[in-house]
Order: sequence, then C-alpha cells, then structure tokens
Amino acid sequence: MGKEPREKRLREMMAVIHKHNIARGVTPEKLRLILEDLGPTYIKLGQIMSMRSDIFPKRICDELMRLRSDVTPMPYEEVRSVIEKSYGKAPEEVFAKIEETPIGSASIAQVHRAKLLTGEDVVVKVQREGIYETMFRDIEFLHRAIRLIPPVTRTGFVDMNQVLEEMWKTAQEEMNFLAEAANMEEFARLNESVAYVGCPVLYREYTTMQVLVMEYIDGFEVDDAEALRKNGYDLNEIGTKMADNYIKQIIEDGFYHADPHPGNLRIRDGKIIWIDMGMMGRISQRDRMVLSKVIQGIAEHDISTVVEAVLSIGEFRAKPDQKLLYADISEWLAKYGSAGFGGLNMGTVLQDLMDIMKENKVAMPHTLTMLVRGLTTIEGVIADIAPDINVVQVAAARMTNSLWRDFDWRLELENGGKELYRAVKKGVRIPGYISDLLRSYMNGQVRINLDLHSTEDLSALLNRLIRDVVAGFLIAGLLIGSSILCTTDMKPKLLGIPALGVLGFLLALFLAIGILIDQMRRRRRRR
Repeated sequence: MGKEPREKRLREMMAVIHKHNIARGVTPEKLRLILEDLGPTYIKLGQIMSMRSDIFPKRICDELMRLRSDVTPMPYEEVRSVIEKSYGKAPEEVFAKIEETPIGSASIAQVHRAKLLTGEDVVVKVQREGIYETMFRDIEFLHRAIRLIPPVTRTGFVDMNQVLEEMWKTAQEEMNFLAEAANMEEFARLNESVAYVGCPVLYREYTTMQVLVMEYIDGFEVDDAEALRKNGYDLNEIGTKMADNYIKQIIEDGFYHADPHPGNLRIRDGKIIWIDMGMMGRISQRDRMVLSKVIQGIAEHDISTVVEAVLSIGEFRAKPDQKLLYADISEWLAKYGSAGFGGLNMGTVLQDLMDIMKENKVAMPHTLTMLVRGLTTIEGVIADIAPDINVVQVAAARMTNSLWRDFDWRLELENGGKELYRAVKKGVRIPGYISDLLRSYMNGQVRINLDLHSTEDLSALLNRLIRDVVAGFLIAGLLIGSSILCTTDMKPKLLGIPALGVLGFLLALFLAIGILIDQMRRRRRRR
C-alpha cells in the first residue's frame, strides 16, 4: 500500500481517537465505540478480543461482546467484482438471480440471497473487497504502536505482539471461505446421526476463498418464542436438545460452534439448524478429560482433583503460590460445590475458575477461553427460551451416559492391574528405604531442606525493614566517623573543620532526609 493511503488511514484513525477524547480515559464502553467507528477491521479484532478473557479483563471482554455485527454494506458493484474475480466469469453465468440488497452485512463479508441456474435457492457469502489488505495494514499499525509503549500489560507477562499475531491468524482463518466450507462438511459428518440437528447444504463446486455458496435456510429464529409456540414447538424440548447437542459437540466430538448466538441458530422442520461455521472451536481429548475432571471435582467437592486438572494444562509464566491457589479454589468450590447442579451456570463457573488461574499466574489455553465464551452464549440463548433447562444438568447426564457407553472393562482392568503392580513393587522397597534413612541418621548424615514461602506483602515489608536498618547503620557510621575526623587537624579544612568530616555529615543528612521522605510517602499511600 502506498504512502498516501496509509497517511489517509492514519488521519481517519486520529480523527476517531480525537472524537472520543481518550485523554480523559478509556472505559470499556468507550473502547467498543472507538472500534465501531474505526470500521470493519477493528470490529472483527474486537470480536476476537472478546474471546480472550485469559488476556484481557472480563469487563472489557463482556463489553466487546456487544459489538454490533451489522456494518455498512459494500455496493453491489463491488460484490459483482469479487464474484467475477473468484469465478473468472460474470455472476449471470453461475446464478439465475442475485438479490442486490444483502440480507446481512458483517465486518468481513456480506450475504446475498440467490438462485442457481439449476433452480436451488441459495445464499452467497461474498468477502469484502480488499479486506485482507486493509486488515494487514491495520495490524501493522498496531504493531508499530506497541513498539512505542513499554510492553507492560495487566497480567504482567503477556506479549502483545504475540497476541496480535494470534488475532491476525484467527482473522485469516475466517477470511478463508474454503476453511469454513471444510468446517461445514466436518460438522455435518459428526452430526449426521442426530435426527434433530442440521446445517446448510454446502455447494462446494461454487465455493472459493472469497465466495461461499450454501443452502438458503428459512424457518424460525430460535429466540422468536411466540412464533415457535404458534407453530406447535415445545420450547423446553428445543432448549434441552440444543444443550444436549452442544455438550455432545464439546465432550464427544471435540469440534463445536464457537459463536452460538441467536442469529446463528434456526428452527426448521423440527430441526435445530446451525449456521455460519466461520468460527469453530476444537478441544483435544486431553482437554476434554480435564473438563470432565473439573465437573467431577465440583460434584465431589474435591479441591485436589480440580487443582490437579487445571495445573495439568496450565502454562506457568511464574511460580504460583500453592497455598494461595488452594485457598482460592477452596473458596470457589465452597461457592459452587454446594449449589447443586440445578443452580449452576457452566460458563460462569468456568470463567470464575479461569480468573482464579489468571490471578495465580497460570495461563490457560486459548481453546478453553473460546469454549467458556461459547458456553456462556448458548446458556444465554437457552435461558431466554427455556429458563427451566440447566446446561450443567444436561452435561452431567450426557457425560454419565458417555462414560458407561464408552467404558472398556478390559482396558480398565489392565490399567488397574498395572497400577496395582507398581504400587506393590514400590511397597516392597519401603522397609529398605526406612533402613537407609535410619542408618544415615545414626551416622549423622541426615540433612533437611526447608523451602520457606512468603507472600509478596511480607517480602516487601522485610525488604524495606532491611533497607532501613542498613541505611540507619550507614548514617550512624558516617556520623561517628565524621565526629572523630572533626577532632583531628586533617586538611583541607572548611570553616575550620576538616572537609572530609563535613562531607560525612552532609551524606548522613541526605540519607536521613531520604528515609524521612520515603516514610511520608508510605503513610500517604496507606491513607
């Protein structure tokens, strides 16, 4: 991109920043408004940021989830241009008709209703012209801005350049419609045996990196409770089936819809239709087992199970305080463990747990933060149409069924036998270990290593005390030494007093003033 367009874009950005007067501070709401005014690129970046509660404060993530999805549509001439470049021919050679007015316009693409030459009703998702270049340029702006400020973040260990790269990677995946097409095919395959779930039919032969063609879905919006009731639908049944299928996507498939808001769900012919597969989440078998352990730990009120589960997948950026971590998780379990599954909200429970890990300097995988947002969203949708349905209860029932269905007695007996053998083998060695320990003790060779931990406040207090004591000794030494020098006839002299003695007195005075100022500052902070 040339120098002129870059300067123009920079002027636009500065005008938006000036309009919102960030000199008076930036609240979460003001940040959302700024991103909306900066245009489609920043709206998409804000939507991606809203899924990173492991990095950004929860208040900001919650506010960014409110970013408007509808943006100003691009002119139909640009839509034609993108289609022609993708197909190498005019739209009329592929479609019998395309409606010029889009039925939806988002930050990366917009959707038009159309009809194929073979007669099928479809929707055509067309990528915004030049969106890749625009986003690349804006990401470069942000990288440059980060270089101008100290790399200090709320958590103290986040590399914002790395975060930007992750956001750019996510945006690139969403801009590749072939990847979305592959997601649609995988989702359809994993749910083909579920009678009450469907997704749009993909027309792969008409799909490119910039154009996606799929079946047109009519039906009812999932949050249109009145229309659903009038047409004979049971809202509790819809809520139960929606929750059950979403938990299946997570626990069994490891491939789930990461943005299940009402606009991406339809009810048609007795089926729940999931649409817009641009943002899908994956969760490994190991992470699924961890999630199951966490739910088990809540049910059994077992702190050790929860700690063991989350620490097994956490990334340690600093040494956590085990005592504090146990205390925080104990408080978390006390809050949720006695509530009963019927009173729990899974998204809230997991979000609070991730907040605890973040405070204890344990970074959780991005896959789990995306999962928490998805769960929070789907629970909100279900609460609107069927308040009596609880996702945690549905999850517990499905996990129990999956456990018994997938339980392999032979494998469990084999693993149990191996563990028993290892335990017996180690148990046989215990008398020998005790004998060695007693022999070492009798010979005076036993050493005990103590690893003492202190809180940050205690460490800071001890540091201040030691510093003040050392400074006090130094002042006393300077005063005594200077007093002795003053009794001598050492030259040169200043006002009849040895100059070295005067210098000692002055140094002692400056040190004393420094300690006094430091003490006054500390008292002011405490107030």
